[in-house]
Amino acid sequence: MRRGAKASELPSGARQDTRKHTRHVLRPTREAVAGYLARELSWDEFARAYRSVIEERHRAGSAGFDEIAALARTSDVYLGCSCPTKQNPDVRRCHTWLALEIMAQMYPNLDVRFPEL
Repeated sequence: MRRGAKASELPSGARQDTRKHTRHVLRPTREAVAGYLARELSWDEFARAYRSVIEERHRAGSAGFDEIAALARTSDVYLGCSCPTKQNPDVRRCHTWLALEIMAQMYPNLDVRFPEL
């Protein structure tokens, strides 16, 4: 998936908007994103904060995570974000990369694929 593409050029599958302003279970916090983009947090600090909030959400209730995993077993699921951007050009430094790692750990039998670089 890429930004600015026509709908007919996008891959088929379920798109999940996981940006910070959504209510998606895989969204990062606004504060962590702002801190990372302002260079107040290093990537490692952002990653730790993101993993912590996702683990907390999962402990509070796994239904949202289970729904994504179930959907991914029957169709392609794409995690949407605004990266890469000029401010954050490396998709490996995006919360969606971390989300893929986390989902692969939580659901070891799930076919999780990372973007080609």
